[in-house]
Order: sequence, then structure tokens, then C-alpha cells
Amino acid sequence: MTSADNARVPRHIAIVMDGNGRWAKLRHRPRTFGHNAGRKAVRNVVEACLRQGVKVLTLFAFSSENWQRPQEEVGALMELFVRALDKEVDELHGNGVRLRFVGDLASFEPGLRQRMLAAMARTAGNDALHLNVAVSYGGRWDIVQAARKAAESVARGELRADEIDENLLGHFMCLADLPPLDLFIRTGGECRVSNFLLWQLAYAELHFTDTLWPDFDEACLKSAIEDYARRERRFGKTGEQVATKA
Repeated sequence: MTSADNARVPRHIAIVMDGNGRWAKLRHRPRTFGHNAGRKAVRNVVEACLRQGVKVLTLFAFSSENWQRPQEEVGALMELFVRALDKEVDELHGNGVRLRFVGDLASFEPGLRQRMLAAMARTAGNDALHLNVAVSYGGRWDIVQAARKAAESVARGELRADEIDENLLGHFMCLADLPPLDLFIRTGGECRVSNFLLWQLAYAELHFTDTLWPDFDEACLKSAIEDYARRERRFGKTGEQVATKA
């Protein structure tokens, strides 16, 4: 891959993995069947990102609103998390993937939370790909927890309120230590962001596809990256300014 090709590959991709339930329904199977198929799609996309040179992949696995789903489905999803952790962490670690869970982890029962923390600790030294799994996460929650941390710093006398600007508040957000979000992908045909990474999405490119998540594969990812590469990212500047800088 040439340096020009590398420049066209987004450093940070985020995906809303939508369509598991509908995929299962089309096959006259329960929603849990679709969620299990979606886990296989996660593996395929992680492997594709490693091959494509993507440095950060953030997946929306379970939103703060998903707790409102039927208890049976939530329980099945929690079981799936446990099985995935037990089965996938060794392979992720072997491939140099750093796994991080972002969200309100206190919402999970202690056994599962300990598994998450152990997986993060085990892979903490890896750098081939940063894989962030958003669980019990919401973009508004992220902004609120950042504001709360900033307020606590003011209360401790570490900051003055008039020192807080966009840059400083951004340091308190989830994923603040990673490259900015470049490309947002949503599968399943819906064209909304659903309270995901609201702060981080400010200058990201958006890509929506009708493909249901279990069917999303490396070819779909390549198509999204090619779409991204064709766009001119101006960040508020004119096209002429961007061309001059290039």
C-alpha cells in the first residue's frame, strides 16, 4: 500500500451495527440468532481493519437505551458478551488488538464487568488496532460525564470555569486519547446516528448502507472506505484552501 493509499484510509472508523433482528426475522429465526450472526460479522470486520491499515475501530454494541428491550433479549445479549469474551480475547490479543469497553460499565453485573476489565488489562499493551466496544453507552451520557469531570476539577481548584473550552472539555470525553473519528458507518438502512459519539461525530464523514449487519463483510467495508476516500474534507475551509495545503 502506497503513502497515497494510506492517506485515503480513515484512521478511526465507528460503526452502528444495525439489522441483526431483521436479518433473523427474514430467516424465521429468533432475534438472538441474528445477534449471534452479528458476532461473526464483528470478527470479519476486525480482521478486515487489520488488513486495511485502520488504526481504531469503535463498535456500538449496546446503547444505554437498549436496557429497555425485552428482558429475555437483554439476558441473551449479556450471555453473548460473556461467550464472546471467553472465546475471542485470546485471538484478539494474538493479533495485537487492544480491546477497550467504553460506557457506563457500572450498569453490568459484577461478574461480567470483571471479565471486561480483565480483557482490557490483558490487551492493554497492544497497538495493531484499537478496538473500542461501546456498551451501555450514549453520546449524551458521554458529554454529561465529561462535564461532570470538568466540574469536579473546578471544585478541586485544578481549573477555573472560564478556562473550559471545546478543546479542554474534549479531553474528558471517551476516546479522547485516540485519533479523531473519521468515518461513521451505519448498517441496516436507517439514516440516523442514534445517540452514538455525538461529540466525536462533529467532523466525521457519514456512510449509510442498507446491508444488514450480519451480511456486512470486507467488501462492504472497502466500499465505505472508497466512498470516504472520494470526499473532500474541508473542516470549515474552502476547497481552494484545502487544495493549496495539499
